[in-house]
Amino acid sequence: MRISRTPDDLRLQLAVLPRRRALVPTMGALHEGHLALIRRAREAAGPDGTVAVSIFVNPMQFDRPGDLAAYPKPLADDLAKCKAAGVDLVFAPEAGAMYFPDRSITVTESLLSTHLCGATRPGHFDGVCTVVLKLFNLFQADAAVFGEKDVQQLAILRRMVRDLDVPVEIIGHPTVREPDGLAMSSRNIRLTPEHRADAPRIRRALEGARSLLPFGERAAAPFIAAARKYLEDSPFLRIDYLELVDAETLQPVGHIKRPAVLATAVFYGDVRLIDHVTLLP
Repeated sequence: MRISRTPDDLRLQLAVLPRRRALVPTMGALHEGHLALIRRAREAAGPDGTVAVSIFVNPMQFDRPGDLAAYPKPLADDLAKCKAAGVDLVFAPEAGAMYFPDRSITVTESLLSTHLCGATRPGHFDGVCTVVLKLFNLFQADAAVFGEKDVQQLAILRRMVRDLDVPVEIIGHPTVREPDGLAMSSRNIRLTPEHRADAPRIRRALEGARSLLPFGERAAAPFIAAARKYLEDSPFLRIDYLELVDAETLQPVGHIKRPAVLATAVFYGDVRLIDHVTLLP
């Protein structure tokens, strides 16, 4: 497995690696969810292609300095997991290698990012779009794999690729969960034992709300109310947002006429977790 720490070295490494090339962008602290993305990347690249993983805790996409400082960075463990998973190339730069001190260009999305995480994390998706476009430019990948847990991020990146004519296939992979239903996240390890025991209620709240569908409910308010009640029964969590939005435009809807997404973000202490369910009319 090759390891690169600078853009210039990355270009040299890529020059001798075969196509088809599939990229898995990550911020490290890899878990089984990331390994599932790597396996999907191998399917996309083929047995003779190149699977590449980027490990970069991107400071541009953090809206809270404390969250950035606390984000886990177990690089040696991450590299071992990548090697065991059959990754061909890992790009693990420092922030100084990715951004010039006087950088003045940012990629901004102006519609899909106006609700959900975009509304409560100012500048977050500017940071995501900017770093991912940089990675696409650096890797010249044929495909890139992202988890569907970050449903808004996935939609925004697909829009960015469409609108900017970026020649990369965006592949979504279903959310990987713990046995108790909690969506896998690098932040889960920061939960206290009490909070970790309570956190599966996020999924149960969303699934409980979705159970209204077979009874003919289509108005948005009852779905939101059902999920909110179950979440607010917890003595530990604080709701950051809970919204029902169109699955394509990510704009709030009052009635489910097309595929929709019921999405939430909650805080346990200073640990922020997200999840969602899809609602079909």
